Amino acid sequence: MPAKKKRTEPAVKERKPVWAYVYQIHPPQPESALASVRMLLDREHAVSTDGAGSWEGRLVVEELVTHILVVSDNPDQTRETNRELEAELAKLTAAFKITAPLAIAEDESTPGD
Repeated sequence: MPAKKKRTEPAVKERKPVWAYVYQIHPPQPESALASVRMLLDREHAVSTDGAGSWEGRLVVEELVTHILVVSDNPDQTRETNRELEAELAKLTAAFKITAPLAIAEDESTPGD
């Protein structure tokens, strides 16, 4: 009796997670007060694209609260980038809090894989 061939499954690419968390700033800040924060976010994103890991922050100014959405390659919220951002936020006359990081599956079509 011939041996049965094992059916091989196609290799499945494992998705590595990315992490998202939010800084919430209250009361909301005008764009003009956030110029140094925006420059810091732009600089850190440029640095992270040079191979030092993935970190990007987006400023979202709304009527009731200002948000900074951060997407990163790990959940560490104690990076130098975070400390610099928090130092800039401390200069504002507003309180801020940070949410817990949430793991998100990376899209297979993400460049750089």
